[in-house]
Amino acid sequence: MTDSMTRTALVTGASSGLGFETSAQLAEQGYGRVIITARTAEKADAARQQLVERTNTDPFETLVLDNDRLATVESAATELVERGGGIDVLVLNAGIAPPSNVIMTSDGLEGTVAATLVGHHLLTMRILENGLLNQDGRIVISGSEAARGDVPTFHPLDVKIFADEHFNGDLEAAIESYVRMAPPAEYKSANTYATAKQFVAWWAAELARQLPEGTTVNAVSPGSTPETNADRNAAFYMKYLMVPVLKLIPGMSHSVADGAGRYLEAVEFGPEVSGKFFASPPKKMTGPLTEIQMDHLDNPDAQRALWNVMSKVAGGVGMRATS
Repeated sequence: MTDSMTRTALVTGASSGLGFETSAQLAEQGYGRVIITARTAEKADAARQQLVERTNTDPFETLVLDNDRLATVESAATELVERGGGIDVLVLNAGIAPPSNVIMTSDGLEGTVAATLVGHHLLTMRILENGLLNQDGRIVISGSEAARGDVPTFHPLDVKIFADEHFNGDLEAAIESYVRMAPPAEYKSANTYATAKQFVAWWAAELARQLPEGTTVNAVSPGSTPETNADRNAAFYMKYLMVPVLKLIPGMSHSVADGAGRYLEAVEFGPEVSGKFFASPPKKMTGPLTEIQMDHLDNPDAQRALWNVMSKVAGGVGMRATS
């Protein structure tokens, strides 16, 4: 990759928490241009001012993007084209914890999946279609230990069983019903979050097959970082029971700086590392960044089906994946 002073990074969800910290660390590493996104111009401008004060440098540009409203993602992509310049590092960060009750976006999508993946799919496709990702670019998307299926109370959906029981084995129909939270899909906050992060790992695996040689994408969990605003809409048990416990037990959480550092660690992976899912070691919430290899994550049929559903619900963007 190029010298850091000539690198450009784009970080979504950068108004606070992991996105803010990632943006700060990129600037501190000498990145010459760091584009930060937030849901509103006011939040983006406030974050930029705080980042300048934190880093004593100003490579920052702001961009309004709200994954809950796909029209804003389209507008953001158009603005990137108009501004010009390529992107070396794309950090697709989503700081969200599942609410107690289902929240649907104005685009008719379940909110956790929309914020975690659908909007990021659309943004990534527009960046790629317009040739904005530089040669040897790096894409990092936020994963979670919950996708492993070994975190208590967090159980990702077994899509094959769901498809066999309700959709005659049609994986795409099953996934779309879940993304739209249409019957027989059933919202359960922790399970929906785990499923969204399972989808993230599948998405990264499929996108890796489509990227040019040298360009990579990996799903990376920041680990347990309870000192963020991600739990602002979380279910009661998570916000007032699980998160406080994580803060108290040694090894069950680490700092926001450590979590953001995982994203930057993945940015430096070589071109041979792509389409992988990295998190804490199995049954751990922190620790060394580890490639996670589990049968339910290594599922090419489900990966292709998920990709095709993302392309459909995001407005028909992205080449259809086939076997």
